[in-house]
Amino acid sequence: MAMAHVGAAEQTHAPKKRGKKTAYLLLAPGLLWLIIFFVYPLINLAETSTKTPAPTFETGEFVQTFRFMNFIDAFVDNQEQFYRSFIYALLATVLALAIAYPLAYAMAFRAGAWRNFMLLMVVAPFFTSFLLRTLAWKQILGAEGPVVSTLQFLGILPPDATITATAFSVIMGLTYNFLPFMTLPIYASLDRIDYRLLEASGDLYANGATTFRKVTLPLSMPGVVAGTLLTFIPASGDYINAQLLGSPDNYMIGNVINSRFFRVVDYPTAASLSFILMATILVLVIIYIRRAGTDELV
Repeated sequence: MAMAHVGAAEQTHAPKKRGKKTAYLLLAPGLLWLIIFFVYPLINLAETSTKTPAPTFETGEFVQTFRFMNFIDAFVDNQEQFYRSFIYALLATVLALAIAYPLAYAMAFRAGAWRNFMLLMVVAPFFTSFLLRTLAWKQILGAEGPVVSTLQFLGILPPDATITATAFSVIMGLTYNFLPFMTLPIYASLDRIDYRLLEASGDLYANGATTFRKVTLPLSMPGVVAGTLLTFIPASGDYINAQLLGSPDNYMIGNVINSRFFRVVDYPTAASLSFILMATILVLVIIYIRRAGTDELV
């Protein structure tokens, strides 16, 4: 009997071990990808951030001196671009939320047979290059574009006024380019809401505004939080919109990092700025998620 019991136990544990090995094999490609294209570059970036120019700097070489003051110097010299990046990203996120929520609500509850078409229109910009979309937006906001012409016709803008090369155009570009990232998560949350809950709210004599405030909005908050994060994080590090739609006075921290890497060839400063940007965004995201009451998203 004892031998039979031991044999049964071994047979029970064998499938578990095989299951664990299968799970590790399935995880291996993803882990390898992360190690090669995320962990290793991050380690290399960290090593570069504490380097200083070599005595023969004419060759563009740097030596490891573990100079952590690079972080302080990089922030002090570029704090204006840091603040501008987060302000632009915040304004773009708020505008995108104001546009995306009614749109997602209409698709989820009011679109009917037009739902798939509206969803396709939201996803359609992904079929075009980010760069081409920004260039198209530059034409739209240009002096000969429909926006300026309409505002001049209405007398809101003087005849010689322009919109491009301003903070307004950069924020509009950020809002437009990242609007799908805001719309899709909100739509997904709204679409999962059981419509019977809204009907039950009406049966309990709640009007439309009360139903939205007490039922719809709280149930859609995971989508709102996800959408705001998917908009704010990439907008903070973006440099294409500021490069094409703004002027040097509107440059964000992404423009500085790009310039330090590819023009100035100051790799330690660029790496330091990258780490400061990542750390700042991480702290802001954690605070935001905890304040929003969706800690499970962390």
